[in-house]
Amino acid sequence: MLSCDICGETVSSEPDMKAHLLIVHMENEVICPFCKLSGVNYDEMCFHIETAHFEQNELERNFERINTVQYGISDNRKDSSLQCRADINSSVHSACASNQPKISAQSLPKDGTLKHKDFYSENLTESRKFLKSTEKQSDRTKIKESIYETMYSPPECPFCGKIEDNSQDMETHVKTKHADLLDTPLEGVNRVQCSRDLELAQQLQQEEDRKRRSEESRQEMEEFQKLQRQYGLDNSGGYKQQQLRNMEIEVNRGRMHPSEFHRRKADMMESLAIGVDDGKTKTSGIMEALYRYYQNAATDVRRVWLSAGVDHFHSSFGDKGWGCGYRNFQMLLSSLLQNDAYDDSLKGMSVPCIPKIQSMIEDAWKEGFDPQGASQLNDKLQGTKAWIGACEIYTLLTSLRIKCRIVDFHKSTGPLGTHPRLFEWILSYYASEREGSPKVVCTSKPPIYLQHQGHSRTVVGIEEKKNRTLCLLVFDPGCPSREMQKLLKHDMEVSSLKQLRKFVGNLKHKQYQIVAVEGVLSSEEKIARRQASQVFTAEKIP
Repeated sequence: MLSCDICGETVSSEPDMKAHLLIVHMENEVICPFCKLSGVNYDEMCFHIETAHFEQNELERNFERINTVQYGISDNRKDSSLQCRADINSSVHSACASNQPKISAQSLPKDGTLKHKDFYSENLTESRKFLKSTEKQSDRTKIKESIYETMYSPPECPFCGKIEDNSQDMETHVKTKHADLLDTPLEGVNRVQCSRDLELAQQLQQEEDRKRRSEESRQEMEEFQKLQRQYGLDNSGGYKQQQLRNMEIEVNRGRMHPSEFHRRKADMMESLAIGVDDGKTKTSGIMEALYRYYQNAATDVRRVWLSAGVDHFHSSFGDKGWGCGYRNFQMLLSSLLQNDAYDDSLKGMSVPCIPKIQSMIEDAWKEGFDPQGASQLNDKLQGTKAWIGACEIYTLLTSLRIKCRIVDFHKSTGPLGTHPRLFEWILSYYASEREGSPKVVCTSKPPIYLQHQGHSRTVVGIEEKKNRTLCLLVFDPGCPSREMQKLLKHDMEVSSLKQLRKFVGNLKHKQYQIVAVEGVLSSEEKIARRQASQVFTAEKIP
């Protein structure tokens, strides 16, 4: 048995194989399985399929195969057919073979010619028409060249239009001359999309930043306005306006007679005119009452040190909620005015009213004291409810040639946020000689201004218990006169001292500052301290 190398057909003998090759593969009409082209022989059909129906990106391979078909044909048709068959897919063979019936040597006439109508395909007429159209061409090579030239032209550069002989040269040209333009369409689209995404992200981020800044600005403004109200800088008036407003409220509520309103208003206007406190919130004689109490009672106290004489001043309708600093200055000044050592600095002075104290601080700023503090308060206190603290007290005292110091207990020095170092410092201030001193020591030391966040008080003494614990004695401007006057009774009760006593566990604010008076300044020392206040510093403990 013999097998056809082209289509795989098996025949029994060599004559049959020759007949098969002649009829099926040499003279029979072949139809293209892709575009139905007919009227060409087998070699030409191989050439047509190789050139017309392969993918465009395999152009070079097609060229090589076309050259092989074009220049590799010999007189031996079987060899030429075998050379093409290696590259033709099975569908071509099927199409070529299925159009004809099987032919054997016995079915041929003796002269070997084909005359039976079954050996012709249904496209015989069309085939003859195609052959007639090519009769003027001298040979098969011209047909192939015509097909090649019709279907292909030399490659042209898509960027500059240059024409090259083949695709390999064109590829080299593009890579060397247009390397910067080799982005694929997909990469270009991706880059444009990435650019748009980045632009959108930037726009969203800018919008988010704008909203965040707007919200932060709004919150800052609210906090600023809150602080302005809290510290009396909201342009709602000062001592005089608040005093009148609160008295009017009392009249409207029936708690003050209109005649009392007018009398108090007249007294206030007179006080403001002369700049001296009207004394309506003052309680005197408390230090003497404390001395008597400790002499006769307080069996749990080992020793007590009291400051020099001092009057208590409490807040009124005009300064309630913001005037504690001014009231503590009045307490401190009341003690200095009773001490002959300060007569030269305070000559002819009385305890000023709150608006007058504001004016005195403004005058100290104008002299050049504490420019940073002045700037923070807009260089203005009169007509406002602005709070003052240790720095303003120091500035005012120094401008009056009172020698003082600020000590900053800026962090806790004991368990549970307590400040035992503060108590120890105050004890050392009042008690220079502890051993051998009497139980009750009336010192000539002025009281101490004590400041913490949101409030200030005045320290007028310190107790040392028999168990060696310490307890401060404190005047609070928030305590009204009726409570302080209970201390003036001859039979003072222990419970009355509760409002004065402050143990270590009672003072747990994060920070405390004190202003302690130490004497009188010379004119030169005042100038030096004014210069030093340009950059305000305080002694820190610890």
